[in-house]
Amino acid sequence: MTPSDAPGTDPSGTPALTPGFHGRPRPSGVALPPGQYEVHDFPVLSAGPTPNVDTAHWQLEVRTEDHATWRWTWAELLALPQDDAVVDLHCVTRWSKFGTRWRGVSLDVLLADVPSAAQYALVGCYGGYTTNLPVADLLGGRAWIAHTYDGRPLDPLHGGPARLLVPHLYLWKSAKWVRSITLLRDDQRGFWERYGYHDYGDPWREQRYQGD
Repeated sequence: MTPSDAPGTDPSGTPALTPGFHGRPRPSGVALPPGQYEVHDFPVLSAGPTPNVDTAHWQLEVRTEDHATWRWTWAELLALPQDDAVVDLHCVTRWSKFGTRWRGVSLDVLLADVPSAAQYALVGCYGGYTTNLPVADLLGGRAWIAHTYDGRPLDPLHGGPARLLVPHLYLWKSAKWVRSITLLRDDQRGFWERYGYHDYGDPWREQRYQGD
């Protein structure tokens, strides 16, 4: 299991709900969600090995609540209309990184021809990680399957060859090494959510843990 951009495990192997790194205080004039600090590097957080996914065998699968399935190979993903996005990232471990540059395919494009009335999605990844999101948060130009970061192919440490990017939520929702999106009528918690993390994860509301 390789969770994405959330704390690691304690010595017993149980996922640790840790407060995060020490870092710079909130800079004057910069819009930071409460409890966050700015970083200029790109921290890597994983609780397991990094999957090595060859693009020759990579595929993305979307399954609907009626069990219909759509699939894209790597070449088919790159043939779709591409977006460039400049977004801020906010990790639940309290760091924020501003003005990150990505390229990828909008979920609006991927789901445009997928008939579904589902309200929820469960994202699955190479390595076994899962996370849940409302379908509405994947649409409206707010989410991408991102394959390029800062002008270069996305490094496996940061989720390459492709990851989900949902920057308006805490970064653990932007699942690394994305493999599947299952559309559901009822919400189903993912990996970190089952261990006490918030089902939604809005950084501006500090929705870190269940009950926040």
